[in-house]
Amino acid sequence: MLYNLIQLQWKLNLKSKPMRKLLIFIASLFITGSLLAGGLVTNNNQSAMFTRLQNRNASTSIDAAYFNPAGLTRLGNGLFVSINNQTITQTQKVKSNYQYLIGTPKEYVGNVSAPIFPGVYLVYNTGKLSFSAGFNPIGGGGGAKYKTGLPSFEMQVANIPPSLTAQGIPTTEYTANIYFKGSSAYLGYQANIGYKINDMLSIAIGARLVSVTNKYNGYLKNISINPTYPAFGAGFTGGMVLASDFFTAGATTLSTLAAGATAYVAGLQPIISGGAGSVLLSNGTSVGLSALQVGQIQQIIGAAGQNPAGLTIAQAQGILGAAAPGFTSKAATLAANAIGTMDINVDASEHGTGITPILSANFSPSENLDIAVKYEFKTEIDLKTKVNNNEGGGIFIDGKELVGDMPAMLSFGIDYKPIKKLLISASLNTYFDKGVDYDGDPNVNINEIDKNFLEYGFGLEYGLTEKLRVSAGWSHTSTGVNLNYQNDQTFSTNTNSIGLGFGYRITPMIDLNLGYQIAYYDEGTKNYEPILPGSNSYFEKYNKSTWIVAAGLDFYFGKK
Repeated sequence: MLYNLIQLQWKLNLKSKPMRKLLIFIASLFITGSLLAGGLVTNNNQSAMFTRLQNRNASTSIDAAYFNPAGLTRLGNGLFVSINNQTITQTQKVKSNYQYLIGTPKEYVGNVSAPIFPGVYLVYNTGKLSFSAGFNPIGGGGGAKYKTGLPSFEMQVANIPPSLTAQGIPTTEYTANIYFKGSSAYLGYQANIGYKINDMLSIAIGARLVSVTNKYNGYLKNISINPTYPAFGAGFTGGMVLASDFFTAGATTLSTLAAGATAYVAGLQPIISGGAGSVLLSNGTSVGLSALQVGQIQQIIGAAGQNPAGLTIAQAQGILGAAAPGFTSKAATLAANAIGTMDINVDASEHGTGITPILSANFSPSENLDIAVKYEFKTEIDLKTKVNNNEGGGIFIDGKELVGDMPAMLSFGIDYKPIKKLLISASLNTYFDKGVDYDGDPNVNINEIDKNFLEYGFGLEYGLTEKLRVSAGWSHTSTGVNLNYQNDQTFSTNTNSIGLGFGYRITPMIDLNLGYQIAYYDEGTKNYEPILPGSNSYFEKYNKSTWIVAAGLDFYFGKK
């Protein structure tokens, strides 16, 4: 039986970037992105008081060490300490109706967990000077698990059956074992110096050291398909087999054909030179070719897509000579496919540091009104990749440097007490995303941002008693990304967050803050053009939901 191998257009070079991209976590939303409040990569939920009020830009309490350093002079002289922790849970969902995914439309669920999300602040005021320090996860801060991968992971595998079927190799199923987890910590170590110019105006200057550690572990294993193509071996008759075994068998078959064609081109030359080139190939026994050799030549010619009947020896040699390079080329492609579908393991990390200069001012025209402004400069961070145990998956390269910058941020805030028991807070943040290269590659420039990210909201706190205060707040984010930014690994949509909770004065020196927050995300949609010939266009839908529980203790060792 002859098989038309040479005419198969092998376009399954699975060693290419799309396949290897299955393992990429770089700059993904669940790793380096903000975990809750804030911009694309900046966390702004940095105290339990924020969780229950949602607006702290004009804070004059201890958490102002992060939100409003200039406002700390309003605390009075002495030592002040705030210890906070938030437990954050986020669920990310991606739905795709790509036609070749088994079970389409298919939903992929990722779980992000940050059981420990600390915020620790120290303040010491003396006279007109205020010295403060803080520690918090300024970006990232959680770990993510996608137990079944994402559409971009699975689509590369799902494309194999229809591609093979289109080339005359009936294939209807695929399976693969996919698992990934990652963790990220953009830890911020901040110090500030504030100065009280007069009773109405204070200013502060500070800096934050940002230390970054991203870790990636995962695998893509046992990619299997069910091809019906015995030309590559008796085992390929519709049962599930490893894709790498199928492609390896194909590469071996085509390499054998190439070697046979090349050998017979040389072996037929003496016969042709002796003047028997015009003899029909079927009469090979009269010119020194055995029946076995004639049969082999005819089979190779048939595999090349030509009819061996009625060919002369010279014509047969010409076809063999033309077919040999084609067989060799196809064998090389199949060998690459075999490598591309082998098991992939990843154990890699990225590390880097950067400095954020910070300026702030607080204006208090009256005892019951604070107006604050803060500017954080862009944080330039070069991430260096480290691959452990030579497990980079083909996309993590040991020593490679990537861009991990954080954008500049301008914040405004107002705190107003119309009466002693009532606090009204409002905030506005602008994150200058247009000045950041979010694709992460210093050699690539992709326009992913149309406008800068905005965050704004307001909150209320009311004192029920001298010790007990209740609060609630709302905040909204408006993203500025375009469709170049949106994909199943990195997406950003507008949000609305609600926080509530209470504060309780345990003693004149100790305050307890407890809060709960939930964030609602708008659903994002991206439409894609067909990938394979004859396939349909498709969409992906992106969504998240986030919950947070926070607790904090504030200690006032000085006059408040």
